Amino acid sequence: MPRVALVTGAAGGIGSAIVERLEADGWLVHGVDVADADLTTPAGNRAVVDAAIARFGQLDAVVANAGFQHVSPIRDFPEEKWDALIALLLTSPFLLAKYAWDALAESGDGRFCAISSVHGIVASPFKSGYTSAKHGVIGLVKTIALEGADVGISASAICPGYVRTPLAEAQVADQARVHGIPPERVEEEVFLAAQPVKRMLEPSEVAGAVAFCLSPAGKGLTGSPLVLDNGWSAR
Repeated sequence: MPRVALVTGAAGGIGSAIVERLEADGWLVHGVDVADADLTTPAGNRAVVDAAIARFGQLDAVVANAGFQHVSPIRDFPEEKWDALIALLLTSPFLLAKYAWDALAESGDGRFCAISSVHGIVASPFKSGYTSAKHGVIGLVKTIALEGADVGISASAICPGYVRTPLAEAQVADQARVHGIPPERVEEEVFLAAQPVKRMLEPSEVAGAVAFCLSPAGKGLTGSPLVLDNGWSAR
């Protein structure tokens, strides 16, 4: 019987690559994005879990991928952007795990996978909200792994470096502004500055990591981050 996954942030970039890869691997996927529900609210998170179960009759995996970015110094960082980042990048994964818990336990091999970031392990200036949320989601994954061990739920966090997506492209102007450099120098001097391997990841690479985490081969990966950062965090 096919397994069922819920994927948030599924409309483009990493999310659409995850949906495409999982479907190619034989999963039934309920993909949702901002047009489907407001994942900054409890009601929105409950709705997408309920919709996945109603559509397919079961839920075997949750991939918490939805997110956005805001680049600003702490002294100027808008409070509403901080609240929104924490709500979508940290509280939403918690709520998805909470509302999907019984279905994942009933699966017998439930998987929870959060798309964190290398910024869940290291920090960069001007990203206080994003970095804090991504650090937090790794802590959440560790807790899910401990609480889920006795009921057959495993949890993992994917931690990519910069990925060539619209989310990264949307940062260029702000990164140029806060670093005081021309936009055409952002990729080399900001995005790739800390990486020994000077290239950006492709969405398909992150999708492949998710596919591994949800596969039989990835069952033992629980409570730990899987880092795809071209050597960034090795420094």
